[in-house]
Amino acid sequence: MPIEMPKVRTKRTKTVKYVPYASGYVPPTNREHIEAVGCDGFVPPEFNCQPDKDFIFFNPIPTPTSIDDWLAQYVAPGQTYADYLSTCSWLSPSPVNGINQKFVPTGTNLGDKYPDGKIYLLPIGKFSGKGFIHFNELASFAEIYLGIPVVILNGIDIDVNFTDKKVYWTNSVSESSSNGESSIPPSNIALESRFYGKHHQIGIASLLYMLRQNIPKDALSVIGLTMSDLYREQSDLFVAGWAAGGDHVAVFSFFRYDPSLTFSNADWYNIRRNQRMSQEHIQKLTFQRSCKLLVHEIGHLLGIGHCIFFECCMNGSGHLEEDFRQPMHLCPVDLHKLQTLVGFNVLTRYENLLKFYQHHGMNEEAEWISRRIDFIKNAPVEII
Repeated sequence: MPIEMPKVRTKRTKTVKYVPYASGYVPPTNREHIEAVGCDGFVPPEFNCQPDKDFIFFNPIPTPTSIDDWLAQYVAPGQTYADYLSTCSWLSPSPVNGINQKFVPTGTNLGDKYPDGKIYLLPIGKFSGKGFIHFNELASFAEIYLGIPVVILNGIDIDVNFTDKKVYWTNSVSESSSNGESSIPPSNIALESRFYGKHHQIGIASLLYMLRQNIPKDALSVIGLTMSDLYREQSDLFVAGWAAGGDHVAVFSFFRYDPSLTFSNADWYNIRRNQRMSQEHIQKLTFQRSCKLLVHEIGHLLGIGHCIFFECCMNGSGHLEEDFRQPMHLCPVDLHKLQTLVGFNVLTRYENLLKFYQHHGMNEEAEWISRRIDFIKNAPVEII
């Protein structure tokens, strides 16, 4: 499984009027878009990428408008449905390395092969005040979106000591699974960190190290989530997160997903807060952005690569503004991968997501999915 390198921002100052693709990158053709979906002959409506009358469900990725845009920086090869089938270790007749649970080699999908398998969310540090995250709702969304059980672990405390300029991982985590074994061991360990004035960042490598120490036996992956700002290299402004696919652990920060914060493009510690923004608006938008980040990164842990075929939740992003404008939904290429992996009914998944979006006031997502449900119910099977 690939190691994800998400949303790393380094210092950039140059601006240009014309922004080309990264040298060597060639956008896929319309035919390559269709072939990437992986439906030979008959195309079920749920994987049909064509528009419905005047409504376009799946737009191509827009050309770069900033030198920091993903496709202006990287030559992304893309991953077709056929590529996924040939490389996904979760679909292998042999167990995935590092997964220590019951394995059924004759299973046809992830749930059959790993019947006890779960994804665990681990809150790291405080989630209170304006940046509060409803973890039960976040887990519910991920479970609906992915079709895999998602369980929340009891969170651990982070002690940020500005006097000593140290950050400590301070206590144990009790596993919430049914096997009754403890998870993260008790500790009071100093994490890699850096400080400037009243701001701090935590080195992501040290958090990943702590997660690796003891993973629940029924875990497909453990995702650490925090409101602390993160970095990996000293040159980074920040890192939104990192997924170590081979170790089945990942850590992601929601800190820069707070819409009331404004960040410098030059210094990681230069941060301003809009005090006039309502807490309700902050929580709503932070939650929405966090939902998308979470399923994007779990998608990578499930072997799904970055998408170059359509605007999609699995697109890469070079900076936060690009990340925020990308859609919540999966394109037909990546939906086909996930459906094959998990085995869910696509229409039922959409209907459950619609209820979730409506409940949380995600009106744009609800409208899109409502149109998609109507299209699937009414569209004939297409022959290509």
